[in-house]
Amino acid sequence: MFDHLAELPLDTLRVFETAARLRGFTAAALELGTTQPAVSQQVKRLEAQLGTRLFDRIYRGIALTEAGQLLFEQVHLGLQAMDDGVAQASGRGQREVLQVATDFAFAAFWLMPRLQRFHQAYPQVDVSLVTGERSQGMLRPDIDVAVLFGDGRFHQGESRWLFDEEVFPVCSPRLMPGNALPAEALQHLPLLHLRGEQASRWFDWAGVFRGFGLHSAPPAGQLRFDNYTLLIQAALAGQGVAIGWGHLVDGLVEQGLLCRPFEGSLRSARGYYAVLPPRKRRGALIARFVDWLESERGL
Repeated sequence: MFDHLAELPLDTLRVFETAARLRGFTAAALELGTTQPAVSQQVKRLEAQLGTRLFDRIYRGIALTEAGQLLFEQVHLGLQAMDDGVAQASGRGQREVLQVATDFAFAAFWLMPRLQRFHQAYPQVDVSLVTGERSQGMLRPDIDVAVLFGDGRFHQGESRWLFDEEVFPVCSPRLMPGNALPAEALQHLPLLHLRGEQASRWFDWAGVFRGFGLHSAPPAGQLRFDNYTLLIQAALAGQGVAIGWGHLVDGLVEQGLLCRPFEGSLRSARGYYAVLPPRKRRGALIARFVDWLESERGL
């Protein structure tokens, strides 16, 4: 059994996996605490033992050959599984902490109300939320999973779709005279505006007015926010009409805290994605959390 591994030291495979994952011998040496020549020598020895070239040496770096890519995929999964197994065997009874990064609105309106169900399913796992409004800083090395808004094309890691962007106007029931209003009524209601980085990524009022076939949106009023959570708080307080992000405000609408002044919604090609930064450990735990996110999107 495992005949092909008989002549291959595990440490050599670990060196190869690190160099392939980081696409560089120098970067691999830094992670492994060794030298670049030592990494290069280990890779050459592995190539000689296998009788095939694993890397092409290119300008300022290396690239995996076809054989190297095949080997990397299997070795990466194998080392990840062994690391998870060792952690579970040696840390039985200990709690694990999963670092999850996302924006304030997703954390407050979608994730937090559901986290209790995750803790019930995985009582030995604690979730540490890291929130911010700038997606660029959410894929740093200490983050296990990031839930980001965009078109699915992120510079780092693998992204998995959760749900699309769907928006519709929402307001406090106190602003409603009773019956549903025509869409044209938006032109006469106070509108709450989002500014800053988020406003450039999400639907804005100009896009909503175009989507519903209305005349140009009025200019921004007195209340402008750089935080979607605060904007929704203002809508709850009856200070104006907000652009409701379907999956974030659905619960508030169901509870009667917000209402939709008229029917109809708009969709775009953007949405929320679970993004998995490249990692060298805890793959099984991360996969369980992402699977749980996907199972919750219809609830």
